[in-house]
This record gives sequence, structure tokens and C-alpha cells, in this order.
Amino acid sequence: MEGCVMKIGIIGAGNIGGNLTRRLTALGHEVSVANSRGPQTLTELAEETGATPVRVEEAARGAEIVVVTVPLKAVPDLPEGLFDEAAEGVAVIDTGNYYPQQRDGRIDAIEDEGVTESRWTERHIGHPVIKAFNGTYAQDILDRPLPAGDPDRVALPVAGDDGAAKAKVRALIDELGFDTVDAGGIDDSWRQQPDTPVYGLRGGVDEVTKALAQASPERPEGFRG
Repeated sequence: MEGCVMKIGIIGAGNIGGNLTRRLTALGHEVSVANSRGPQTLTELAEETGATPVRVEEAARGAEIVVVTVPLKAVPDLPEGLFDEAAEGVAVIDTGNYYPQQRDGRIDAIEDEGVTESRWTERHIGHPVIKAFNGTYAQDILDRPLPAGDPDRVALPVAGDDGAAKAKVRALIDELGFDTVDAGGIDDSWRQQPDTPVYGLRGGVDEVTKALAQASPERPEGFRG
């Protein structure tokens, strides 16, 4: 991965999306960034980073990795065919979380059918996702990268069903300066949803692995609609 320049699309320029734009451009990747308000609102970020501001419809064009980092309630509003012009084998990272009381409102499929948040996102965007960065503090993306082998290196859980896409995402996270732990498939990704032991954990591989194992499938009261 090191030294390999990739075309990366980022949909959502909030805290996570903005800081991933900053780090990925600094690593030399070709980044296109989009938000719901249009490319004209991203001039400052583009000037700071060298990223290319684009419309949401264009963000995945030619991209090998696409990061979807929008509020969950905005996922159904993403354009159809979003990944039609992406590179073959594109890996789609979902950083999203369901906050029914604070932001998103009640989503019946998640609460009544037990669908994981990322599986729900998959169904709406029509493409498999890799769940990563959903429990990461945005500032840590800038402040906490460390070289491989450093005993203080933070590990991030990564869930997904597509082994090749997951490997691509884990390699990118390693390049960003973080270890990873395979958190299973998307149906297992409840283990890293909000208010689980691993959510927001700044731990190494062993701590993250232990926290994933300690998770309960019961949705916490504070995260029910």
C-alpha cells in the first residue's frame, strides 16, 4: 500500500470526512470530496488539502475506495447509481452510526428487525460496505497515528463481508497509522455500534479484541427511538 497512489472519494465533509481528507491527501492520494451543500462550500478544505471538491454524484467516479460519512438519516437521500462509475472492486467504507434520539429519528428495520446499522446502509446504497471509523474520535485521525509496531498504536475494529475490500481498507488504515482488528461480517457489526465497549476505545489490538467479545447484542436504551 505504501507508495501506491489511490483515487479516493469522500462523501461527507464533517469532522471525520474532513480529517480523512486532510490525512489522505497528505499521504499523496488523489481525493475527491463532496457534501450535501455542493462543491462551492468546500473551497476552503480544497485549498487547504489539494482535494478536488465535486458533487455527490461524481464522488465515486474512478475511485478505488469511497468513504460514506453522512448522518444515517441522510443515507436514503444519496443518489442512485452512486458507484456505477467507480473502479472495479471499489471498497466502500461506512463510518455511520444510528442516533435515533439525538439526530436520526426511529428506523424500524434497525429496531424491530435487528438489522445492523451498516446492513441497513448497504441496502439503501446498493453496495456492500466495510464498517470502520464509526467509533473513532475525528481528532485522533490527525493526532494519534503511529508507525507499525509502536506499542501505543491505536487499533480500529473493521467489519465487512467482502474479504478483498476489507483487506484494502485495513491496509489503508495501517497507512494512516493505526492497527486494525477484524470484527467479523456486517451482521456482526453490532459489536462496534454506539455504546458498545469498543466504541470510542483508544486501545491496542488486544484491548479492542477483548472489547468486541464483551459486546451485548441488546440495543442500549439511550440508542433506541
